[in-house]
Order: sequence, then C-alpha cells, then structure tokens
Amino acid sequence: MRNARLQDLAKVIRSKNSGPFEITFDVIFDDEDTYQRVKASGALDQAKVALLYNVPPEDIIACMFFDPAMAFKLTLRRAWAQGSVGERDTFGAQQHAPLLDVIVN
Repeated sequence: MRNARLQDLAKVIRSKNSGPFEITFDVIFDDEDTYQRVKASGALDQAKVALLYNVPPEDIIACMFFDPAMAFKLTLRRAWAQGSVGERDTFGAQQHAPLLDVIVN
C-alpha cells in the first residue's frame, strides 16, 4: 500500500471546543479497512501527536482509537483558557489542520 495523507483517508477530521481548558479532535472513517490501516500504522500515536502539536505528553488527555465508531479521538489541554486574552480560536474549530497532512503508511 502506498503512503497517503490522513485527509485523503478519513471522512471527517475536525476539532472543537471541549470546555474552557481543553480542545478535542475527531478523525472518523467510513470503512473498516481504512480505519484498521490507520490504526495499525502508528501514525497517530501519543509521541507523534505530541510532536505534531508541540505539546508535552502530559498535555494529552486522550489519544485513542474507538472501534465502535471507527474513529480516533484526541483531547489536548489548551495553552490558555478559552476566551482569555490572546485566545486565537475560541471555538477550537481551526486546530485540526496539522492532522490533515499526517502521512499514513
């Protein structure tokens, strides 16, 4: 199988607010084979996600695959509280972009 970008494999890649101190990400697949391919690839493990988002591992609250939904779930601590001075994206809707170009083997 050739390498592919996550955005070409997933049906949905999104980020959203998860309270004033967290942001959550969903990567949802529409077929079992693709889901299992991404899951087995290691492309979304905790160490790679920490590097991708430039956060220490302790800021990763959840980094897991959820088989019943054929989805990957990631929750990170926000760098600053939602709505505080310096907040760039209060709804968290623009933070999924780094996931788009993750390469899956």
